[in-house]
Amino acid sequence: MLKLKTLKHALRNLLRNRRRTLSTLCAIVVGAVGILLFGGYNHSIKYSLQTTFVRSTGHLQIQHRDYLLHGTGNPAQYSIRNYQKVMDIIARDPVLQPMLTVSTPVLMLTGIAGHYAVGTSRPALIYGSEAAGKVQLNKWDEYHLGDFLQNRQIYSGAAADSAFIGGGLARLLQLCDLAKNQPCNASPAKENHAADLPSDLLQLSQQARQAHATDSDNYIELLAASGNGAPNIVRVKVEGIQPQPARELDDSFVGIHLHQAQQLLFGQETPGVTAIILQLHSTSQLAAARARLQQLFASELADYPLTVYDFTELQPLYKQVLKMFDNMLNFMLVLILAIALFTVSNTMGMAVMERTVEIGTLRAVGQKRRDIQRLFLSEGSLLGVFGSITGVIVSLVLAYLINHAGLTWQPPGVTVPIRIHISVWGEWAMVSSVVSVLLLITVISSWWPARRAANVSIVEALRHI
Repeated sequence: MLKLKTLKHALRNLLRNRRRTLSTLCAIVVGAVGILLFGGYNHSIKYSLQTTFVRSTGHLQIQHRDYLLHGTGNPAQYSIRNYQKVMDIIARDPVLQPMLTVSTPVLMLTGIAGHYAVGTSRPALIYGSEAAGKVQLNKWDEYHLGDFLQNRQIYSGAAADSAFIGGGLARLLQLCDLAKNQPCNASPAKENHAADLPSDLLQLSQQARQAHATDSDNYIELLAASGNGAPNIVRVKVEGIQPQPARELDDSFVGIHLHQAQQLLFGQETPGVTAIILQLHSTSQLAAARARLQQLFASELADYPLTVYDFTELQPLYKQVLKMFDNMLNFMLVLILAIALFTVSNTMGMAVMERTVEIGTLRAVGQKRRDIQRLFLSEGSLLGVFGSITGVIVSLVLAYLINHAGLTWQPPGVTVPIRIHISVWGEWAMVSSVVSVLLLITVISSWWPARRAANVSIVEALRHI
């Protein structure tokens, strides 16, 4: 009963000076809105980046133990040869099976991409994958972003020789029909240097070209050295452009079907892959899936020199971007809390000065020091409660308006614009922590003025009458 009377008295005191109360509430509301909107934006960045990277590289990748150290220079030696058996063991595992959504192999190698019609060539990074697996990877949407993420173009053409290349590579190879957004000037080669090629490479190139009855400017040749050093060549039809996040990668990327990449690297030998991509239902299962894979590597797959990496290790940019935005959020949080602390302290300090006579009167009629202190702490708490709740409501409204404004941004490492989406609704852990912190700050900032009010001498207070 006493606490209820104290709260009523505190509310009446706040309403007595509406202007000062309103200015203090505005400071708390603006602080709450700033923290919640930026925090919601931070969550949105995390979800969109994670979805983008998981769709591209999966949650986990199984590789040869030494592939990251030496494999890019010799992918044939550091490949997984019996990869289908490894995938079958993982697919049948009772622990991993409920977690997995996609298991698909990939093969990465370096080679040379040449456009025979105009005599251009360029070192290329060739990425071979199964089209069906890439399509399945691109469906992952744990955070229900829906159309907030634009789907990437996937080389899922039915033709066995279809390929997608980077926009920069299309420009360098003078595939100007495809490089429409690139400064490209197609012109036939003035000189034919085919005769300058070694006889074995010239013969391979001519055989690959003659294998296709219909010639097209969109056909390119890919050449790579096999594990035993002999060159292999395939001819592919470029179906479209798949932009890459870095200029160097955009100038060299070639995406083809897995069997063609294996033909380039292994020829007639037993084919292998450089990685097996695993995608899970939820990112929260990552630690458990990784631990189970380590157990399999020590038991059923002990004969294979395998290791596993998660997407944050393969994509260090993910953690770097999140850390940058976390630091910005923490700085903003400290700044806003400092402003709220100063504003509430100033408001309560002015209230103590103006109500010295009231404090003396209350003490004279029998109120104890702790009752006076409780009264001023209640006023600060009410300011915190009303300000933070109003801030949450305003944040939800502003987040809704921003989410439906169609704004986009392009984060580092992402090739297509992502719609800006402020995640406030549903992030109840963030909302409750912001409200709790603001309430705590208002209580702390009210403590010193409340203590000073409780220590006011009755005689000195009544002397101001």
